[in-house]
Amino acid sequence: MEKSIKKYFPIFVLPTMIAFTIGFIAPFILGIYLSFCKFTTVIDAKFVGLSNYVKAFQDPTFLHAAWYTAAFTVASVLLINVLAFVVAKLLTKGFAGTNIFRTVFFMPNLIGGLILGYIWQLLLNGVLAYFGKTLTYTSAYGFWGLIILMLWQQVGYMMIIYIAGIQNIPGDLVEAAAIDGASKWQVLRYITIPMIMPSITICTFLTLTNGFKLFDQNLALTNGAPSKMSEMLALNIYNTAIRQNNYALGQAKAVLFFIILACVSLIQVRVSNKKEVEM
Repeated sequence: MEKSIKKYFPIFVLPTMIAFTIGFIAPFILGIYLSFCKFTTVIDAKFVGLSNYVKAFQDPTFLHAAWYTAAFTVASVLLINVLAFVVAKLLTKGFAGTNIFRTVFFMPNLIGGLILGYIWQLLLNGVLAYFGKTLTYTSAYGFWGLIILMLWQQVGYMMIIYIAGIQNIPGDLVEAAAIDGASKWQVLRYITIPMIMPSITICTFLTLTNGFKLFDQNLALTNGAPSKMSEMLALNIYNTAIRQNNYALGQAKAVLFFIILACVSLIQVRVSNKKEVEM
C-alpha cells in the first residue's frame, strides 16, 4: 500500500503544484522583475535597474509608513497577546457561562475589516467629538484608534488558541506545584507559560503578520489622514500604485514590504522555537 501511494504521489501532487505555480510562483517572480522596470502594463515593461528602489527609499511617506507600521505592530502584538492570555485564563476557571463569553469574544473576528473600520470610525469620532477632535486630528489619534479596533477584533481569536494551550496543561502538574508550596506567580512563570509556548508562538506569529499587513482597517478608519501621517505600509503601497498611478514604484515598495515581513516572521519563529526548546 505504501509503495502504491509513493508511486502515484506525483500524480496527486501535480495539479496542486501547477495551480500553485500559476497562482503564486509565476506572479511573484514576475513582480520581482517588474520592480526593476518602468511600466504601465506588463507587456511594455522597460528595465531601469534599481531606480525604483532608490525612489522608494527617498520617499518620506514610505519611510514614515514603515516606522508607523513597526510601532503599531509592536504595540498591537504585546497588547493583543497579553489581553488574550488574561481572558483565556479567566475563561478556563470553569464558572457558569464561559461558553457564552467565548462566543461573544470570538464574534468580532468574523466581521470584515472595512466594516469594522467604519463602525469604529463612527464610535471613536462620536467620543472625540465631545472634545472637539476627530481621529484624523493627529496621527496619534489614528494610531490608538487602530489599536483599539485590532484589540476588539483579534483578542477573541487569540483567546481560543490560548484556551486550547491552557487546557492541555496536565492538572496533576499544577496540583503538584501547589502542594509543594508554589505561589500563583510561580505556577504561571514555571508551568503555565512554558507549557503553552506553542500557543504563544502561533499567536505571536499571527498578530505580527496581521499588524504588518493591516490594510482594510487603516483604509476605513483614517485613510492615512492627516496628510498620510497615519498611513501604514500596505495602504502606502496601494496609494502609490493605484491612486498615484505609479505601478513601478508601488511594485518596488511591495517587494521591500515582502522582504521586511519575511525577515521579521523568520526571526520571530526562530526566537520562539528557541524559547520552546529552552523551556
